[in-house]
Amino acid sequence: MESTIRIERYADQGRCVGHIDGRVVFVRFALPGELVRVVLDEPHDREDRFWTGEVAEVLEASDDRVDPVWPLAGPLAMGGGVGGADLIHVSLSGQLKWKASSIAEQMKRLGHVDVEVPIERMPEDEAEQGLHWRTRIEMIADDEGRPSMRRRGTHVRVPIDTMPLASRALLEVAEKEHVWDGGFTPGSQIRLAVPEPRDGAEIAGNYAVLVDGEVASGNRELVEKATVCGHEFEYGVDAGGFWQMHRHAPLALTNHVMSLVHGELDGAASACLWDLYSGSGLFTLPLATLSAERVRMLSVEGGRTAVKHAQRNLRAIHMGNVDARTGDVAKTLANVRNDLSRPDVVVLDPPRAGARAKVCGQVAESGARAIVYIACDPASLARDTATLTRLGYALADIRAFDIYPSTHHVETVALFRKDAR
Repeated sequence: MESTIRIERYADQGRCVGHIDGRVVFVRFALPGELVRVVLDEPHDREDRFWTGEVAEVLEASDDRVDPVWPLAGPLAMGGGVGGADLIHVSLSGQLKWKASSIAEQMKRLGHVDVEVPIERMPEDEAEQGLHWRTRIEMIADDEGRPSMRRRGTHVRVPIDTMPLASRALLEVAEKEHVWDGGFTPGSQIRLAVPEPRDGAEIAGNYAVLVDGEVASGNRELVEKATVCGHEFEYGVDAGGFWQMHRHAPLALTNHVMSLVHGELDGAASACLWDLYSGSGLFTLPLATLSAERVRMLSVEGGRTAVKHAQRNLRAIHMGNVDARTGDVAKTLANVRNDLSRPDVVVLDPPRAGARAKVCGQVAESGARAIVYIACDPASLARDTATLTRLGYALADIRAFDIYPSTHHVETVALFRKDAR
């Protein structure tokens, strides 16, 4: 079924909202104010309270619309459909407007806070037109053994011979290892991980091509580097594990988090800190070394491999002041040793679902005077904002970082301060 509708506003998941005969329609590849012809997803006659669809033709375009710089990720009707870049039809300035508006809307609707959200673009993203930022990519081998991506809504695998979102270093490795030539077992999962070279360093063997989780070339143990507050930190990470994908994200996020923590500690000689959902220690290392002259610290992460790397990373710089725990955050916080039980500042970087009420409550019970919350999902942040507000914390600062250009995803860093009233 097709219909011509006027698009009204931004929605979630890279979609916008329109109406057909009073029924809400969430539309992919649209922009507010546009008049578009929409193809509804099947089945389109269902009795759900809303329908979904995709732009097939733009009749009146928004000023924020551009021709996709990666057409394969654009609308199905225009030869696209592979996904991975759902704002590829939006100008870079329009993407910032979209993301800032989305965060503010979620914070108002779910967090009950009216706030304007400044959003920062990463270095070189404008010159790269929102491409060449990912240090990790994943693909699937098609029936001919070629790297491919699934076409949205189908089982069709579209072969690809490049990945425009991938960093130039990653593309260099893909060419060197003949990844685009194929030869993979049909259906196998292909992952490339290539840490961004810093200060002109060579890639050498610091990369991995994984096939079904096994190293096909390169190394499983990778080295990431980040300069924080003028100090260079080195992180050993697992090629198959999580790391911030944008090549500049580790620098931007960590420096901002440290600036917030320094502001809250206000020059104190000693500090107790918690780093929750701490991964391989991206925030842990600078927090443990640069927050104050004397720091005692608890870090908690559910992934065993990530914690092993964090512990190894700490030992490499001779830091014995961190109790790096493996385990569920809520369960671990139920039994914290006395000297770590009253943190001054808590830093938490939860998964997409957020910290949720139980962990928010445990953080509040700890008496922490400030919380630095790094969020990859605005709705989860907003829900946790409402919880923290009820528990006596006020939103003191919020800023977004566009570390996922050409997609609807955005990273937000919020500072909560214990309400003195």
